[in-house]
Amino acid sequence: MDQANTLTGKNAMVTGGGRGIGYAIARRLGKMGARVAICGRNSQELNNAASRLRVEGIEVFAPVADITHGDQIKALVDEVQRELGSIEILVNNAGIGIFGALQDRTEQDWDSVINTNLKSVFLVSRLVIPEMIRKKSGYIINISSLAGKSTFAGGGIYCASKWGLLGLTGCMAEDLRSYGIRVSAICPGSVATDFSPHTGKDTSKMLQPEDVAYAVAALVTQAPGSFISEVQMRPTQKP
Repeated sequence: MDQANTLTGKNAMVTGGGRGIGYAIARRLGKMGARVAICGRNSQELNNAASRLRVEGIEVFAPVADITHGDQIKALVDEVQRELGSIEILVNNAGIGIFGALQDRTEQDWDSVINTNLKSVFLVSRLVIPEMIRKKSGYIINISSLAGKSTFAGGGIYCASKWGLLGLTGCMAEDLRSYGIRVSAICPGSVATDFSPHTGKDTSKMLQPEDVAYAVAALVTQAPGSFISEVQMRPTQKP
């Protein structure tokens, strides 16, 4: 299906958009015609990503922000709306992973993962939602993980963040559907990025960032009478 220009005139914001899955999502939305804001903590990474996107003709804005801090998020959303206009597509993609047996982890480990993977979604979304309510339309897509559906040794903090994110996503969807706002979660398995080591795995058989971006594109081009609450993604072959 040709999706070129299907988002012309729309504004999207992708958190953690400087690399990996976030960059692939921003690129896909931009190629579909959207103006895209990408944010993150690393200015050089963001600037490099923005330059690559502009070469492809994508209009991009790349402000630096730490989305675990409410004051920085308020400044970020205000800045994006001044630069691009109302945020009509929000992709909460930023995430980190700290792994290991629970008894070996620290309170700081817990706070870092939960604040980035879960709290930030609450903080960013609640500032973007009022304008979506005013316009009675919008998409919020939360990038979760199959770790939000299962457990594994050493994954306690990460799994807790992603299970929590799925619960939050479901409740947001119920809160907002009557306003014409569609909230969805995407749960990929392991994706071939530098997010975590993939020792012993064939990365060519893993999910690719572009696979997740394809799912985002499908969600934001769905007919208006319905929405997909959750997408689970797995590679065709086990790596």
